[in-house]
Amino acid sequence: MSRGGNGGAGKRRPGSSPHQNRQGASYGSSAREALIGPDARIGIVAALFALIAVVFLGRLLYLQVIVADEYSRMAEESRTISFETTPRRGTIYDRNGNVLAISIDATTIYANPVEVTDPIGEAAKLASVLGGEAADYQAILSDTSTTFVYIKRQSEVELAEQVKAMKLPGVYFIADTRREYPNGSIGGQVIGYCNVDGVGITGLELQYDSVLRGTPGTYSAERGEDGLPIPGGVHVDTPAVDGTDIMVSLDIKMQDAMEQALLEGCTSMGTDQGSAMLMNHETGEILATCSLPFMNPANMAESEVGSDQVKGITQQFEPGSIFKTVSILSVLENEVMEPDDELFCPAEIEADGYTISDAHEREDATFTLREIFDQSSNVGVSLVTEQMGFDALHENILQYNLNERTGVDYPGEASGYMQDFGTWGRITGYNVSFGQGISVTPLQITRLYGAIANDGVEVTPHFLVSKPQTGELIRYDSELVIDNLAALDTMKSMLRSVVTDGTGKAADIEGYDVVGKTSTAEIAEGGVYKRGVYNLCFTGFIDNSTSDLVCFVGANEVYGMASVAHIFKDIMTFAIDQYDITPE
Repeated sequence: MSRGGNGGAGKRRPGSSPHQNRQGASYGSSAREALIGPDARIGIVAALFALIAVVFLGRLLYLQVIVADEYSRMAEESRTISFETTPRRGTIYDRNGNVLAISIDATTIYANPVEVTDPIGEAAKLASVLGGEAADYQAILSDTSTTFVYIKRQSEVELAEQVKAMKLPGVYFIADTRREYPNGSIGGQVIGYCNVDGVGITGLELQYDSVLRGTPGTYSAERGEDGLPIPGGVHVDTPAVDGTDIMVSLDIKMQDAMEQALLEGCTSMGTDQGSAMLMNHETGEILATCSLPFMNPANMAESEVGSDQVKGITQQFEPGSIFKTVSILSVLENEVMEPDDELFCPAEIEADGYTISDAHEREDATFTLREIFDQSSNVGVSLVTEQMGFDALHENILQYNLNERTGVDYPGEASGYMQDFGTWGRITGYNVSFGQGISVTPLQITRLYGAIANDGVEVTPHFLVSKPQTGELIRYDSELVIDNLAALDTMKSMLRSVVTDGTGKAADIEGYDVVGKTSTAEIAEGGVYKRGVYNLCFTGFIDNSTSDLVCFVGANEVYGMASVAHIFKDIMTFAIDQYDITPE
């Protein structure tokens, strides 16, 4: 019994340790857990939470401090609308207070595409009121890369109200103005036009843009979900400063009559090119001026190319025989010949390998100075000018300011052209004496004829008369350019002979002393003169009357010999009635 008991207690499994009991390996695991302990486990968890907290805190610090301003700006931009507010542009009045250009109330319609909920449906509704294609509106409303797009700028207020009544999400409205031209094409070239931003592009709208435009305002505001400004969210709200009104020298009734006369006259001669001008020779005020084709600032889409300029101001041309007045006036000023003095004038003369002849074939003849002028003899004017000296003609051209711009307040004035006198040959002197080889503008010629009527004084042609809001009257320079005043009566007498006995008979008005000069000028092209096609002109005024007006009329590219004197007559006949002109 004792053996069995001893045997049971004394036996071991192979490889067993005396220290190992039936729990085996679990004895070592429990020991390790006993070594870590519950406090250590809590520390590990706390460390993990601390690490996570540091990460979140760092991210929060990054968002709230480092990039806070940038994120705030991006958020604000997403709900902020900013734009310039348009000032009311100054009104342009004619000399009698008639409105030529005015800004009226309009509404600009815009959208925030981010807030648009139904681009297709809203586009269809917009097209039904505003016109145009729904697809175009849809493309605008679908552009979520921006928060501001124009739907229609300067819309009629009534149409904008119809759109507003639809309460389309994301569609908003700005009070605006739109430029209108009540007289359409009448005076359109002079008045000019503005673009949609209210900036003058041509004419007086461009010339006086800084006066008329005013100063734009600014508006920037944050909007809530309902599209209304957030209280305190208006950051910038500077009111626009309206532009200044101006009164100009145009008489819209006279302008209308001139345009009709020029169009009808040129059409009857088979040309669509011509120009006319009516100026007060005492003040320089331009009462009417135009050139074909006309321009309608109220409908620029249908205006023809080249219609946006008054060509009598912006384009130079070879004046032809109306320039003979310059040569004859120089002869009279220098007392070379008197009107009844005679000069032998052969049918042709030669110089530097060129032949000079009159426009109409004739035999050799002896003419008085008056006959040379009223019959418009190229040969006669060449010879009498040569007798005076071409240097004297050149000096007088400079003195009459025919080589300089007039200073008219209209954009793009041309200056004309004359060769340096050092390069003049004999043929140059001949040509210049009868208006070839030299270029001027119709306005320059008009001003010179005005000086003949105005006791030798040249004025500054202009349009701006006053600024009604301030009462400011604009002053302009004048200059005495004709030294020998005794020559003026003789010159006017000779200009009268052109109308009574010469080439300008069609300009005569019964009961009035019309004076002036015709021109049938050849047209230079590629270094030679065209055959059978001419620029026709007449420049003159009514002498011995209450009139203070000088008028130029021209028709360009006319085939065959003709005259524009009858157009001058139509214009001046209307002026007689309009201004109650009477003989003295």
